[in-house]
Amino acid sequence: MKNKIYEDFSLLLRRANITFIVIGVLFVLLVLYFWKIQILEHKQYWERSEANRIREIILPAQRGLIYDRNEELLATNVASFKVSIIREDCPDIEATYRKVSELLDLSVDIIRERVDKYASLPEFQPIVIKDDLTMEEVARIESRKVELPELIIQSEPKRNYPHDSCAAHVIGYLQEVSQADIQAEDFKHKRIGDLIGKTGIEKEYESYMAGREGRLLDIVDSLGRKKGEYSRIEPEKGKDVTLTIDLVLQKKAEEILEGREGAVVVLSPSSGEILALASYPNFDPNKFINRFSPEEWIDLVNSQKYPLENRAIRGLYSPGSIFKLVMSLAALDSKAITEYTTFYCSGSVVIYGHPFACWFEGGHGSMNLYNGIRNSCNVYFYQLGKKLDINTIADYARAMGLGKRTNVDLHGEKAGLVPDPKWKRQARNLPWYPGETISVAIGQGPLQVTPLQIASLTAVIANRGRKIRPHLLLAGTEAQTKVNAKAGAETGYEPYVQIDRSDFEKVIRGMWKSVNEEGTSRGTKIIGFDICGKTGSTQVVSRETADELAKAQIEIKTHSWFSGFAPKEQPQVVVTIIIEHGGMGGATAAPLARQLFQLYRERYDR
Repeated sequence: MKNKIYEDFSLLLRRANITFIVIGVLFVLLVLYFWKIQILEHKQYWERSEANRIREIILPAQRGLIYDRNEELLATNVASFKVSIIREDCPDIEATYRKVSELLDLSVDIIRERVDKYASLPEFQPIVIKDDLTMEEVARIESRKVELPELIIQSEPKRNYPHDSCAAHVIGYLQEVSQADIQAEDFKHKRIGDLIGKTGIEKEYESYMAGREGRLLDIVDSLGRKKGEYSRIEPEKGKDVTLTIDLVLQKKAEEILEGREGAVVVLSPSSGEILALASYPNFDPNKFINRFSPEEWIDLVNSQKYPLENRAIRGLYSPGSIFKLVMSLAALDSKAITEYTTFYCSGSVVIYGHPFACWFEGGHGSMNLYNGIRNSCNVYFYQLGKKLDINTIADYARAMGLGKRTNVDLHGEKAGLVPDPKWKRQARNLPWYPGETISVAIGQGPLQVTPLQIASLTAVIANRGRKIRPHLLLAGTEAQTKVNAKAGAETGYEPYVQIDRSDFEKVIRGMWKSVNEEGTSRGTKIIGFDICGKTGSTQVVSRETADELAKAQIEIKTHSWFSGFAPKEQPQVVVTIIIEHGGMGGATAAPLARQLFQLYRERYDR
């Protein structure tokens, strides 16, 4: 009897022990779980609870303003409103999308795409779904704050360019920061959705003009409704910059380019200050502020006219007859000729067994240096090319600033190309042939320059050998220190070209004759202003191809160049123009340059 009782009690004990063990294990697991929440994940849950109670709002800073040299506003800020969504506050996010779609006349797909794009943002971070709201749209959302607490209206300073496309390539544009930008040192403090300078002055001086954003902490209830303000740090406005640009000259430069593809540079030869820098086709930077749709961006980038390309610093062209100025200086300085050395032009000449034609089929007759420049005689400069080897020509071209960047304070400048035998071996694995030197002598062949390089070359000639660094920040401004620092980064800089001043005077005399004694640049002549200049016409196809196209009655026009300065003594201004497919330089570019010289004289020459 007792054994049975003990047997039953033993079974009960076993079951009780098992129960106690299970409860013990569960209790340990519960303790470990609470330890994990309270200790290991304390910060995460604390942040989430704070996000439910305190909402962080970023207060964007106003960007610094951009002025021209006469204090005309080129870039400013205007008040604007944007609406953002907090995903975690949406009880049904698809239902919110539908309601917002009706309120803001946006498709649900666009709203969803916008939110999904920023899925990687931390929780409770507002995501902008539409900016530049109208007052009616603001009122619609504000009147439904109770119904839609997940939507936040914020005011922000919006960039505005009051002159639309004017100086667009100089000023640049703003665009959303990319993931690659954020990984860079300069933008590691930025967040997805922030706008930064992508080109032009906006990019070059981004850190200077951006300012410092503020921070607002709002107290909200469990439904996300604002109940008060916890703390606020006001944003700091960015610093203003003043450019060397003269808005009146800039508008004139763009006016004469309108409808043509090309570039204009107007600068001071004494200081390097750029008074106008225009490239056409251009674009309206205001359109970049209101975030592009992918289709709009693709259309702009893929445009066959390349409106985003700044031809003044990135367009690579053969300099044509403007390079004859470099050839003249090289021949004089190396003692290959004197200014009175003559060559006879009959309309063509045979060199190395190959005929080379002058642009003037009837021939110019006997030409010395002055008349060679005045008439832009090809035969004269073919003969100089025969006297000078390609390495000598390349050395003088580089000494005058070609084949390397000018160090202007704009991103993306190209260096161009001054060819020589070493380059050809490396690039094409071919030897240099003497006949190629003859083509280079008149600015053709693989020689490539930018319009800004030609303007800088012209300034060196105007200064009788003194080099300049073109720049867009007005001297004396605080931001100018960055220009100086950038310029100082170039090593081996020499302030003067090592060519005798008297040789520059001889070339300048030829340029003066070109304008004032019925030369190829006569279209720029202004009585009393003593303009010195040189035209150029750059072949875009070979002569053989041009002849074949002419037979088919297809006209292929050359690129049209002019570059010059005024006045002859104590020069004040350099004007450089290239018109793509504009025809002869004297017929197209020179008369356009005259308009800029005339306007400059009216504004500055007293």
